[in-house]
Amino acid sequence: MDTGRLQIRKFTQNDLAAIYEYLSDPEVVKYEPYPPLSQEQCGKYLSQMADSKDFWAVCLRGSGKLAGQVYLSEKEQNTWEVGYVFNRKYQNQGMASEAVHALISYIFERRNAHRVVANCNPDNTPSWRLLERLGFRKEGYLKENVYFNTDEQDNPIWQDTFEYGVLCSEWDLKIGERLNNED
Repeated sequence: MDTGRLQIRKFTQNDLAAIYEYLSDPEVVKYEPYPPLSQEQCGKYLSQMADSKDFWAVCLRGSGKLAGQVYLSEKEQNTWEVGYVFNRKYQNQGMASEAVHALISYIFERRNAHRVVANCNPDNTPSWRLLERLGFRKEGYLKENVYFNTDEQDNPIWQDTFEYGVLCSEWDLKIGERLNNED
C-alpha cells in the first residue's frame, strides 16, 4: 500500500537494524507495555511481527527506510484496534497520521469494519492529538486501569488510559487527501 510519502508493507527480517534503532530508544517506548528492547529482543519481536497479519511496517517511499509500525487488529463484532510506534527521527512530520489513516480507510472500505478503537496514556499528548486529528472521539477516561512496571517493593505503578473510537459512518476520507498532499 502506498500513500503520498509512504509505503506500508509487511515486516521482513531485513528490518532488524531499523526496529532496533527505535525500539531501543527509551523516549520512543515510554508509553509502550515494554521497556527499551535489546537487539536480541528486537529480533524475536520482529519475527512475531513478520508472522502476524496485524503489524505493518511504515517506510519512506523512495528510500524504503523504516520509519515506524502500525498495529491494526480485528477484534469482536467488526471492531478493530489500532496502535502505532514511530522512530523519533520521523515523529511530528505527519507520517503516523498518514499511515494510520491509510490503513483505517482500507479496513472501512474493503474489510467491512464498523468501528476502530485506540487506547493511549493521557500523558502521551502527541498520540491522542493524532487520534483527534483523524476524527477519533474520546469515549472514556480510565483511572489507574493498567500497569506495565512495578516499584522497588514490586507494587504496581498504575497508569490512566484514554479510550478513543471512530465509526465507519464518521470516517472522513478527505482527511487522507489532505495528509497525502502535506509537505
